[in-house]
Amino acid sequence: MAEPKKEAYRAYLESAGVIESLTKVLVSLFEEPDKPVNAVEYLKAQLGGPTRSEHEALKTENEELRTLVEQLRQLVPEQPPAQEEATADELKEEVEAS
Repeated sequence: MAEPKKEAYRAYLESAGVIESLTKVLVSLFEEPDKPVNAVEYLKAQLGGPTRSEHEALKTENEELRTLVEQLRQLVPEQPPAQEEATADELKEEVEAS
């Protein structure tokens, strides 16, 4: 990578707060008295990402919800595509609201 591109990328990471966040997480890992068995999982957890088990649970829930949506679609008479799209958006808003 050319030097100006590196500097631009570094400036981007700095302005987005990425460097500060990574530094804090790495320092907390360094200061951890009992080092975690899986350092990558530790970093993910500290950065707010789901753990492996949470990720698997979300995948399972997603599949269950997709199956439910498919079952519900079979119960509802077919609608024109534009109307079906609006209905999907409405469902998404309802799910996010609850």
